[in-house]
Amino acid sequence: MNKRIIIAGGGTGGHIFPAIAIANAILKQAPETEILFVGAIGKMEMEKIPQAGFKIKGLDIVGFNRSSLIKNIGLPIKLIKSFFKIRQIFIVFKPTAVIGVGGYSSFPVLKLAQVKGIPTFIHESNSFAGKTNIMLGKKATSIFVASDEMNIFFPEDKIMITGNPVRSSILNSNVSREEGIQFFKLDPKKITVLCIGGSLGAKAINEALDKDIELFEQNNLQLIWQTGKPYLTKAKAKANGKINILVNDFINQMEYAYAAADLVISRSGAMAIAELCVMKKAVVFVPFPHAAEDHQTVNAKNLVNKNAGILIKDNEALALLVPAVIALSKDDNKRQELKNNIFKLAITNADEIIATEILKNR
Repeated sequence: MNKRIIIAGGGTGGHIFPAIAIANAILKQAPETEILFVGAIGKMEMEKIPQAGFKIKGLDIVGFNRSSLIKNIGLPIKLIKSFFKIRQIFIVFKPTAVIGVGGYSSFPVLKLAQVKGIPTFIHESNSFAGKTNIMLGKKATSIFVASDEMNIFFPEDKIMITGNPVRSSILNSNVSREEGIQFFKLDPKKITVLCIGGSLGAKAINEALDKDIELFEQNNLQLIWQTGKPYLTKAKAKANGKINILVNDFINQMEYAYAAADLVISRSGAMAIAELCVMKKAVVFVPFPHAAEDHQTVNAKNLVNKNAGILIKDNEALALLVPAVIALSKDDNKRQELKNNIFKLAITNADEIIATEILKNR
């Protein structure tokens, strides 16, 4: 019997792109498998999943707002409506397995699957598990994690250490630096800095680049700047007339951006790190300080301890980020050292391992 698999979750690229990687790995091993995504209306998965060639159903659901309790008044109603919609999806699609990749839309989907006795699988990319995944983990069939010591969050007998899946467009990329530079219409003679503050942008990184934007031209550098939508207008105004600054709210062709980049500015979420390891990049990390248990700082420090990255604190980025980037751009030996060491940490088959485990479940 052909498998019919629902993949639920999203909200950020860190959830969406591993989900796409898992879906593609499943189809590679079992092309007859039917896959349906479920996400949250208004979130980026509703755009990115169809772009990747998959169908998606949207739920009208939001997460719990910790900063304003009054905004949670409608949450129970949205959750109940979501359960009704998921029931209808289940009746029509008849899933044989459900995968949760994080994000609040994954909770009602996996919860209903567990109630119905449908096998459920969780992918937890971070070193500190989210509350939704912890709750669902008790009844999950298997839980795929990127690091050890996750038994403090999940039942030990259900954990598989797989690493984090990297999207195939990056994993299998053979784009050369020259092709990347040409794609963005940049100067091949200049060192190129890529800023990927996250799929939704990063305030501290954006403000640091904004403040010191003139230093890029003064030091013969060019910048590919992914701003996220909230900062796009301001960044475009700042970059107006500067041919060495290329501004985008979101970069779809990341394989070209990575290929063009001689060094990278990035947050230190688990998925960003997985991609940067595979792409063998010298990176200046600026961890997001409000991530659960400050796990992005833990991630970055782990790399710094292996001489596989440079760390700038979020609250020091305004003063220190661009000077650190300029210093690294002038030190060829240091960049090569960082590239060699981060590449040693690359995992290239996480998606295949996860797909195999899901498909062998009967």
